[in-house]
Amino acid sequence: MNFTEQELLALLASFIWPFMRISSMFISVPVFSVKSLPAKIRVLASFLITLVVVPVIPDIAPVQIFSYQGFLITVQQIVIGLSTGFVLQMVFAVMLVGGQSIAYSMGLGFSSMVDPATGVQVPVIAQVFVVSSSLMFLAVNGHLLLIEMLVASFTTLPIATVGFSLSDIWSIVAWSSQMFTGGLLLAMPIVSALLFVNISFGVAARAAPQLQIFGVGFPITIMIGMVLIWVTIGSTLDVFSDVLTSAFALISQLLRV
Repeated sequence: MNFTEQELLALLASFIWPFMRISSMFISVPVFSVKSLPAKIRVLASFLITLVVVPVIPDIAPVQIFSYQGFLITVQQIVIGLSTGFVLQMVFAVMLVGGQSIAYSMGLGFSSMVDPATGVQVPVIAQVFVVSSSLMFLAVNGHLLLIEMLVASFTTLPIATVGFSLSDIWSIVAWSSQMFTGGLLLAMPIVSALLFVNISFGVAARAAPQLQIFGVGFPITIMIGMVLIWVTIGSTLDVFSDVLTSAFALISQLLRV
């Protein structure tokens, strides 16, 4: 069996471009993009998914892979994959923003640890929220839904020099406001309650300075904050679920699925 150079390049392009879209998604998607997960695992998962997907995707336009149009197609596949994972990264950033606000209100801003996903130090409370949301994301098969949508995008958003438009990019930028609104909704009940607790300590310290109320108030604030986190954990996960649903709706709009 003999193959010409053009046939070999076409065969290579039919595998490389889907691999670029899928592997770019694994680079940026939460849970799978953590530094503790070896890069070999992500590459192997992308390779296996691509092997399954390539036989069922529509035929790719006859474009030379080592040409200007081939370079544009490669860039488009990377942008599509990275944008898909980046939208979900913003969902998990909601938990970080809310957790940081709660930790600072409790006086636990100094208690921090390295976030394995971002590599920066965040308060422990925020890390607890991120771990809880990661477990919920896996429990509802969010990763499988994302892979399914990405595979379907090869039909609705075929491999070509034209991919995301400028309006799609602006849709992602506009949706990024959900990071702050969602984090505010998540933290507002606990932050408001702790604010009133601190106000009451201030009034008591003003009325009776000899009591040294702020020396006792610090552990009380932490204890009340812990109780409030335990009481509101259900509503916290509800907020995360709503933001996650909105994120998947945006991804569906971007991928035309």
